[in-house]
Amino acid sequence: MASQNVAEYLLDRLTEWDVETVFGYPGDGINGIVTALGAGKGPKFVQARHEEMSAFEAVGYAKFTGRVGVCMATSGPGAIHLLNGLYDAKLDHVPVVAIVGHAARTSLGGSYQQEVDLPTLFKDVASDYVQMVTVPEQLPNVLDRALRIAQARRAPTAVIIPSDVQELEYSAPTHAMKMVPSSLGTSWPSMAPDPAAVHRAADLLNAGEKVAILIGHGARHAAAEVQEVAELLGAGVAKALLGKDSLPDTLPYVTGSIGLLGTRPSYEMMRDCDTLLTIGSSFPYTQFMPEEGQARGVQIDLDATMIGLRYPYEVNLVADAGEALRALIPLLERKEDRGWREDLEDKVSRWWQTMRDEALVDADPVNPLLVFSEFSERMPADAIVAADSGSAANWYARQLRFPPGVRGSLSGNLATMGPGVPYGIGAKFGNPGRPVIVFEGDGAMQMNGLAELITVSRYWREWEDPRLVVVVLHNNDLNQVTWELRAFSGSPTVPMTQALPEVGYADFASSLGLGGITVDTPDALGAAWDEALGATRPTVLDVRTDPNVPPIPPHATLEQAMNAAKSAIKGDPNAWDFIKEGLKTKVQELLPGHRS
Repeated sequence: MASQNVAEYLLDRLTEWDVETVFGYPGDGINGIVTALGAGKGPKFVQARHEEMSAFEAVGYAKFTGRVGVCMATSGPGAIHLLNGLYDAKLDHVPVVAIVGHAARTSLGGSYQQEVDLPTLFKDVASDYVQMVTVPEQLPNVLDRALRIAQARRAPTAVIIPSDVQELEYSAPTHAMKMVPSSLGTSWPSMAPDPAAVHRAADLLNAGEKVAILIGHGARHAAAEVQEVAELLGAGVAKALLGKDSLPDTLPYVTGSIGLLGTRPSYEMMRDCDTLLTIGSSFPYTQFMPEEGQARGVQIDLDATMIGLRYPYEVNLVADAGEALRALIPLLERKEDRGWREDLEDKVSRWWQTMRDEALVDADPVNPLLVFSEFSERMPADAIVAADSGSAANWYARQLRFPPGVRGSLSGNLATMGPGVPYGIGAKFGNPGRPVIVFEGDGAMQMNGLAELITVSRYWREWEDPRLVVVVLHNNDLNQVTWELRAFSGSPTVPMTQALPEVGYADFASSLGLGGITVDTPDALGAAWDEALGATRPTVLDVRTDPNVPPIPPHATLEQAMNAAKSAIKGDPNAWDFIKEGLKTKVQELLPGHRS
């Protein structure tokens, strides 16, 4: 057998781990790896336009496949650029491995060009595991551990390989002192709950009369069990933002999202319940949960480090969600009084009608809610939906009604701008036979999305289903920050910071050979959606939306309303427009169907 160098062994080892795709950007710090890729070694290399985008693509791939995402960058600035995407993975508990080049060992400590202390740089973001490979015999152990720990901890890990080490002849660890052999593969256990704790949880839930269930992403693989528990307990089910695809919105007792971007039924259920069951969620905004002392609580989570958070639960079960619920179900008593459930279902039904009515409110030129409402009515059954941070996240959370089988995600806890399009690219490489839809604000599109359309134009012909629809909410305003200024600070909008330059997003897409559709009237929106979802190539849907349609929470506080009024008094140039649109939108909750 011909000898291998370290870079070639690295790529072969990734292949043995069934890593199919690596997202990255080249540079001389990974020249050895790039050369091995050029010789046909290893997984498919997808070249992003920027290292941050390659990290986001790895996160999107991991979120929408359940597998480890892998990204790669050169030393110095390339490694630094990975950080935002890796923090996105860290905060949303997503398994990603970063493979990073480094300055040659002979130059370390010599203030050489692009020398950055990478172990220290990655120490926080990859706190579960970061290691530098300095000799060939070290590599299999370090790489295998990085992959296993990323999966086990659902976290980013980092493997740093100096450029000269990549060129060394590979030599396996020997049977000797201070050598660490390694092996492939992992068989993961199902974590069963403590039986005594399950009985305590059942007793608590059986005693409740108004049971609320809160689920997150950790409940997605236990959807059938969550439904059975909800039916037995006569409970409603609210969903944290990252758990939006954990249970279909088409179930009549699913109250939808919770929190600032949440629904009125979720808010009122938490306000009025006497019992709370939280499954696979670390939802952080405790002001949207029951007040302390109002409700008794049970939490189920696989991660012991996240158990017992946010609320004074009486029973904290560390277990796989499905395992815990299957143990719990035989002990639960069906609640014969269905008044609580029936009231919740009535509120949910009225909520979805209100959402449609709000979407139909006149705006100048297109109501952004209508963009999402029209898509909800046309959503493919196997769609994957990504939303960027900003106002797109508001409407994603509240307006989209997911049927069974649809996947969706966004940057939940970091809430960083710009991951939407790279998430979509990662989703397409992980699921090439499924349609992907990305919702972008024009700020995020200008920040990252435009450049990554070039990546889309390069690779889309490789996808079994070519549909990747990027929807741009085109209002020339950093709209989420504008509304935060109004609602939280009582400040008028500041055009020098909020206004965006005019860009023809559909025209840019067309210049790359992609589809481009411009919509500037509400009547054209439905046909535009039909065209985009039926297209034979990726398409940008450029919709001119009204920046003055407010993202009013269904439970807006008096303080927020007063702050918005203060911003008008202080001279917000769009004061009358946003007051008018806010009144027209809010009246749909008070007088459903009233659009005059």
